This record gives sequence, structure tokens and C-alpha cells, in this order.
Amino acid sequence: MSIYQSPQAPFVQRTNLQCLSADSFSLTRGGPLYRLQLRLRAANEERIWVVRRAIAVALLTWLPLLLLSAVQGLASGEHLSIPFVKDFAVNVRFLIALPLLLISEVGIDHRLRITAKHFLKSGLVTEAELPTFEAVIQKVTGLRDRVLPEIVILVVAYLPSLTVHNSEILMNTMPSWHFVQAPSGETLSYAGWWFCLISIPVYRFLLLRWVWRMYLWAFFLCRVSRLNLVLIPTHPDMAAGMGFLSGAQLKFSPITIACGAVVAGQMGNAIAYEGATVAGLKFVIIAYSSLATLALVAPLLLLLPTLLPVKRRGLLEYGALAAGYTQTFDAKWNHGGRLEGDALLGSSDIQSLADMGNSFAIVRGMRVVPIDKLTLIGLAIAAALPMVPVLILGTPADQLIRTVLKLLT
Repeated sequence: MSIYQSPQAPFVQRTNLQCLSADSFSLTRGGPLYRLQLRLRAANEERIWVVRRAIAVALLTWLPLLLLSAVQGLASGEHLSIPFVKDFAVNVRFLIALPLLLISEVGIDHRLRITAKHFLKSGLVTEAELPTFEAVIQKVTGLRDRVLPEIVILVVAYLPSLTVHNSEILMNTMPSWHFVQAPSGETLSYAGWWFCLISIPVYRFLLLRWVWRMYLWAFFLCRVSRLNLVLIPTHPDMAAGMGFLSGAQLKFSPITIACGAVVAGQMGNAIAYEGATVAGLKFVIIAYSSLATLALVAPLLLLLPTLLPVKRRGLLEYGALAAGYTQTFDAKWNHGGRLEGDALLGSSDIQSLADMGNSFAIVRGMRVVPIDKLTLIGLAIAAALPMVPVLILGTPADQLIRTVLKLLT
């Protein structure tokens, strides 16, 4: 639901609106794991501490795999199709994707806090709606701090590992560092057990926790969009004043890059060791890029029921206003209604007619989903970026050189 107000009125009010809930809005600073970090004094948001946490988790998940595989002679060598050091999937997952999931927390959280506060700063939320707005933030905060969601995430993260035969590591039938030969047959190596019980569940947990946070963000946008917001269809951002949300969604790009890196690592293994080709994997690349972009745009689709009526009313109201003005203009200048001595050249009537046309054009071009082309392009590039090394790896050198030369010429 939305309301129309003069842009001047809420501007005076919004400079005085204070909302402590908005000032402390956060999707990451809460939950059992965060409280544990506080007790361990490891929750500092300074860059150096964020990097340290990322390195610590990467070492927990990757370094034991290297050491354990080396102990059993599985780290390198020609006797394995996929030795540990040449496994693109596992090294990319734990040395690139996993740290990125942690490092991106501070930047994303900071931008979302600014975005939440902008609802007040821009005048979208009026003083009358402030208590409801605060209640929405407190509801989101309460959901963030619940223990149950993270317990569910932890269970889901570990569930595939509880039965080793269902683990993703058994999807690969080629000899790899995951397995060793035993008298009873092929069994998991030491590194395979660590991967199954520690490394991959940690990665799944951190990834699923981001899914939960994105749900909380979508929940916040959905609830806020139901307030009596001051939405003006002629706003220059072409989204009734909610265009700033487009940039907020772009901040989720590191999550897309992290997931894309994991997909790219798996495809790298397929190309290097299983004979797959770029042509055969192109549909995977297209599918991931499309789904990742759609997933980041999805929260903004929840605003469609709010913005669509604003556009419809705007078209009717500004259409009626334009009709009245153009009829008066036509009667004055084309049907003898002007006074003697009135000159068309230099008349403010022409400028007013142009302004009216511009206003109606803005309403007609208003986006009912507040996302612009540049943001869509940015999200698509972020999704496709991790695939570039795969394309290079899977493309013969001579063909790659010809393609580059063709592009240059």
C-alpha cells in the first residue's frame, strides 16, 4: 500500500525522524554462531579481523585435507587421476569460495544498513508509519537471533555426510584422493573422512546461512512495502523513489561469485579429467548465470504488488492532468482563445507543455520492479565471471588466440 503526498511535506519531517532500530539494522550480527564469536572475542568487523576469520576457516577446511592426503600419498602423483593438489573443485571451494562467503559479510551488511536507513532519509516512511517500520526491523532482528534456524541449517549441512554413500564425493567414479584401496575394497581416505565430516559441512553451513539471510532481507522488503509509503510515480529514479534498492541487491554479488567459483571448479575437473568440453558445459554456464541473477533479483520482485498500482494510478492521474492542460493549451493557441498581443515565441505555456510531457513519460516508463539495466548487467557479469577460467582452460590455445585476434580486429 502507498500514499501520495507532496514531496515537500515529508522532506521537512524526514530530516527529524530517528530510528535506533534502523541505525543498528544488521543481518549478520546475530544468531548463535555470532554470539559464540563475541564470547571468543572474534567478532570484530575491522578488515584485518575479517581476513583472519576467513583464513582460519580456510585452514580448518583445506589444510588438514592437504596434510592427510600427503600422509597417504594422495596429494600428488601419477597413480591417481585426481590428486589433491590438482583437484580444481576442492581447492577453489575452500581457498576462494569459502573465504569469500565470510569476507563479504561486512560489506553487504553495511550496505543493507544504509539501505534500511534510506527509507527514512528519503521520506518514503513518514512519521506516522515510523512505529510500524521499527516493528518490522525488530521482527527481522528477532528472526535473525533465533537459535532454531541455525540448528536447522547445521542439520541440513551435515545430513548428506551422515550417510557416506550419499555424499557428493562418491559421485566421482575416478580414482582420486578421496579414496584408498583396502583389503575389503575401496574406502574413504583420511582426507576423504575430513572432507566428508568437517570441510564440506562447514562450507554448506556458511552457504545456507547466506540463503537464510537473503530470506530475511526479502522478508524485510516485503513487510516494508506494505506500509503507507510515500511513492511518487514521477520520481526521477523511474521506480517511484525505490530505485536505491537496485544498488543494494548488487552488493550480494560476492555470494554469486563464490557459488560460481564452486561450479567452475567442478567444471574444471570435468574438462581436465573426464573429457568434457566447453560446448558440452555451456548450458550449465548459462543455467547458473541465469539462476544466480534471478535469485538476487527475486527479493525485488516482491515489490511488484506495491509499485504496479502506483504506476497505474499515476498514469490515470497524470493522464487526466495532461488532458486538462493540453485541452486548455489547444483552446488558447489553436482556437482563438489567446489575448491580443500574446506571442507563442517565449511563452511559458510551451515549457509547461514540455514539462507535462516529460512527467507523463516518466510515469509511463516507471519500473514496477526497482532494478535497472546496469544492475542486471552487473549481476550477470558477477555470475559469469568465475566461468572465464573454465572457458580458457577448455578452449584450445590456437582457437583462443584466433578468437582474441578476431575481437581486436
